[in-house]
Amino acid sequence: MITFLEFNQDKFTFKVATDRLYNAAGVWAKADGDNIIIGVSDFFQQRNGDVAFAEVREIGTAVPQAAAFANIETIKVDVELPSPVSGVIAATNNKLEMEPEFINSDPYGEGWLITVAAENWAADESQLMSPAVYLEHIKAEIDMETRQ
Repeated sequence: MITFLEFNQDKFTFKVATDRLYNAAGVWAKADGDNIIIGVSDFFQQRNGDVAFAEVREIGTAVPQAAAFANIETIKVDVELPSPVSGVIAATNNKLEMEPEFINSDPYGEGWLITVAAENWAADESQLMSPAVYLEHIKAEIDMETRQ
């Protein structure tokens, strides 16, 4: 069972799963054996709105860390997602072709995007944020937005 750190802002509650790491763009990475499962955070999906379309690179595509691995189109924005790890795409979530709303309804579960066979997880992992650090990152982003 996933445990969460939570942050409330006005009427919104943002959840950060504690069993994975995050990059500044709100993309998470979770080790699963030799592979890394990748998706977007609850904060990312709430901030960007309902997902209308999710397009990920093909299986077998090499993806360097920080390079775009997917394009998410929402009612608000069109966002390219930077990979939290370097490696080769080993699997994609085919459910998202017909039901991209899983990204909004279950970002830490059924809404995962890809699985990557990581080239150097230890090095990539050291450059990602822990759940607690990512929660502070979210708070800082919200604080900056409310000041504008």
